[in-house]
Amino acid sequence: MAHTDASADAQLAAMGYKAELPRTLSMMSILGMSFAIMGLSCPPIGLSTTMYITLTDGQSVTIIWGWILVSLISLCIAASLAEICAVFPTAGGVYYWSAMLSTKKYAPIASWITGWLTLVGNWTVTTSINFSGGQLILSAISLWRDGWAPNQWQTILMFWCVMLVCMLVNIFGGKYLDIINKICIYWTAASVVIIMVTLLAMAGHKRSGEFVFGHYDASASGWPVGWAFFVGLLQAAYTLTGYGMVAAMCEEVQQPQREVLRAMVLSVAAAGVTGVIYLVPILFVLPDVKMLLSVTNGQPIGLLFKTVTGSAAGGFGLLFLILGILFFAGVGALTAASRCTYAFARDGAIPGSRVWLKVNNSLDIPLNGLFLSTLVCCLLGLIYFGSSAAFNSFTGVATICLSTSYALPIIISLLRGRKHVKNSPFSLGKFGVAINMVAMFWIGLAVVLFCMPVSLPVKADAMNYASVVFAGFMVISAGWYFVRGRNEFTGPPVAVEGEVMGGIAEVPSASDSMMLGKEKSDREASAEQLGP
Repeated sequence: MAHTDASADAQLAAMGYKAELPRTLSMMSILGMSFAIMGLSCPPIGLSTTMYITLTDGQSVTIIWGWILVSLISLCIAASLAEICAVFPTAGGVYYWSAMLSTKKYAPIASWITGWLTLVGNWTVTTSINFSGGQLILSAISLWRDGWAPNQWQTILMFWCVMLVCMLVNIFGGKYLDIINKICIYWTAASVVIIMVTLLAMAGHKRSGEFVFGHYDASASGWPVGWAFFVGLLQAAYTLTGYGMVAAMCEEVQQPQREVLRAMVLSVAAAGVTGVIYLVPILFVLPDVKMLLSVTNGQPIGLLFKTVTGSAAGGFGLLFLILGILFFAGVGALTAASRCTYAFARDGAIPGSRVWLKVNNSLDIPLNGLFLSTLVCCLLGLIYFGSSAAFNSFTGVATICLSTSYALPIIISLLRGRKHVKNSPFSLGKFGVAINMVAMFWIGLAVVLFCMPVSLPVKADAMNYASVVFAGFMVISAGWYFVRGRNEFTGPPVAVEGEVMGGIAEVPSASDSMMLGKEKSDREASAEQLGP
């Protein structure tokens, strides 16, 4: 049964939108979703599927200290976003925030750029999660068949199967998302404990503490010794990226101005701690690194489990726990991507907006937006036919797009003296400027780092095509802007220069709500005129 939150719906109306989605998700549910998406999600998945990066670019030092460094920086970014989210809790997320924080003149272009970065980031994160899922499922077969490696078609077809499962769960299990997201927390916690205890108990040989916390070897990377450490930070940065995506669920949560921002910050903190707990035992029992890097599809975690436990069955048992977490991550990422698509389409910013903005009344989900998100992800997977490092491209472009989309509203807020967040219920106070600046410095560096290949020398079929994918979507965005956007796109409804009452959008009277509802209907009609 759908719940209502009159104050949240009124606040949403004050921001110019009609509440169309049921508010059935709790803070624990959103925390579970954020933890799942972000730990790619959740540390066991994100760190397992990208382990080849840090094993190549520094090993122990990059794995442990790189993780801790990026966790602290990610807390700064999450806190900066939470401060803004507390003022503007809407499914538009950073796209809406950029418009509200900008001047009236620049609000449309700021929201257009941010919106497309967010949309592409959501799509590519979902693609990377489920593509790694397909690779991990196939890697399980190699536990029993030494030397077997899936071909390109087998990998793509398995990826499409994973996408189909996630889509079907979103369609027919939409009413159970609250329960699914909560189960994710318990499954993840249990999995980390089981994996940690099993590996430490069954390992025939253990590494020294000096190796775990101080060993650095970037000889396999081809990069200069110091620079390899920074290239290796892609593992942690990718794993700790999706926390801002849960803003897309603001319109399905009771008291979003409090619960969603708490989920953002707590999920980063929880992921940071969980990651350390997961990584330390892995490093203590780490088998021969050259053997792990020789795995054909670049997913060595199954072989690691098999080697440590001494059997294919034992390896698969631990890998199954990772696959379970990946199921939650894939479902959650596709949920957030479909909501982001819906939110951006209702302001007419996507080709065919009149189709993608529709909400299915019987399922209470943006069904068409879900279909579009699934289709785009499936098409992106075809990059694998041209590059064996396709997964690296997906992780890179996802990290770049989401990071830069987070950066834009923070930059705008800084340039305007942070006046719009000074009364935020989650104010960073006198530390706000410093925290915002740390976030900006890291995001600027990340954009450069994650267009680079994991190792040198690099061939065309192993190139990191993150910059190509990123540029391709930006061409589509720019082209659509000049075709329709510059003349017809006005961005989300914005108050005069983004001003709000007391740091929170003023709750409208009944007559104001009726007027805002009419404005919403007019905007939907305008979006329909955009057409495909």
